[in-house]
Amino acid sequence: MTELQIGGWILVVTMLVLFSGLPIAWGLTLVSVGFLVTFQGTAPLANIPIVMMDELASFALLTIPLFILLGAAIGGTNAGRDIYESLHRWLARLPGGLVIANILACGLFSAISGSSPATAAAIGKAGVPEMIRRGIPVRLATGSVCAGGTLGILIPPSITMILYGISTETSIGRLFLAGVVPGVLLVILFAVYAWLVSLVAERRAQSGAASANELHQTVTYTFAEKMEGLWRVAPFILIVIMIAYSMYGGIATPSEVAAISAALALALIVVIYKARTRQDQWKIFSETVRESTMILMIIAAAAVFSYMMSLLYVTQSAAQWLVDLGLNRWVLMGAINVFLLVAGMFLPPVAIILMVMPILTPVLEANNFDLIWFAVILTINMEIGLITPPVGLNLYVLKGVVPNVSLKDILLGSMPFVYIMLASMVLLSVVPELALWLPNQMMGAAR
Repeated sequence: MTELQIGGWILVVTMLVLFSGLPIAWGLTLVSVGFLVTFQGTAPLANIPIVMMDELASFALLTIPLFILLGAAIGGTNAGRDIYESLHRWLARLPGGLVIANILACGLFSAISGSSPATAAAIGKAGVPEMIRRGIPVRLATGSVCAGGTLGILIPPSITMILYGISTETSIGRLFLAGVVPGVLLVILFAVYAWLVSLVAERRAQSGAASANELHQTVTYTFAEKMEGLWRVAPFILIVIMIAYSMYGGIATPSEVAAISAALALALIVVIYKARTRQDQWKIFSETVRESTMILMIIAAAAVFSYMMSLLYVTQSAAQWLVDLGLNRWVLMGAINVFLLVAGMFLPPVAIILMVMPILTPVLEANNFDLIWFAVILTINMEIGLITPPVGLNLYVLKGVVPNVSLKDILLGSMPFVYIMLASMVLLSVVPELALWLPNQMMGAAR
């Protein structure tokens, strides 16, 4: 049996195991051990603990539990509600202002927490019922939050970018910077879409029998009321500014920034949200330990999986096969993205990055694709996976916080935003500087 045939069997068996519902870490380890024993005997199994420990010994991994602690601290309070309410008061008079406020709140909360599910849950719980109550179409209300929640894996700090950096040995600081402009661009495109849909809907309402106020009830706020909620939100915005200044100004490493920002977030929720009880603290730290352990176990298992693929010469053969096809580089990129889109419908971003990047990295380099640029393309691709079935994590998270809305409406409401994300991927392919300009300006051109 050739290496490529073995790789095909590995792909089929891995998909079957992961779709069975077995935890990803155990599934990858089981597949790795099975194929190692089948083709190499039991001797390579002695190296598995060493491979796992070597992978987890990376200092860069320290940022993961610290940024998760930051997100858990923010997500465990009413910070999301306050961010949404503050933005809503400033945008209340704008057509679709309520929807735009939710989208902007998703972008801001994502920049603080770095978690897509946490963003969808925090903003959705506060924003979706209010939008529906004020006459915003259900699909627009749920779709905007569901899609806006995906920004958590693109706008820094992003766990997805950290894992990509570790897998491809690229600069995490440069990856964070690469996600800023595309992340802001997506926020703007989402907001423009919401404004256009709301404007058209209001004009239809005005020309029909229904009052426009049934769709868009304008509520005015005084300047004092607009400023009232900012004092709660401002300290968390300062954390984002501090992260950016410290990391990109060369003052501190990503690990140091993560530690300081997590500590500040814990202090702020004690002062602002009175999260002082043992129960409040236990919820934050238990969530941090649970999610961190899950991700680190997947990383360790993925290292074993990569070890197995390399030992059986599957990774090298697959990369060489793709290069030998002689495809136009953009045809190849299109095929890679189709594969990632399909994979993203079934598997979480963490698993996909750790499984496929060891194979794709040499292929991308051989075809002169920038790995920093591709990180943004891949992340937007993974964002789409978060709002498409059958897995679609954000769909189910939002369904959980607004149970009176059908999953069908949430899905259909999210589809226009999927098309916007696909269009942004095309735009990034045409104008790669959208992702590369900021890191090159702030950290110098990559060598």
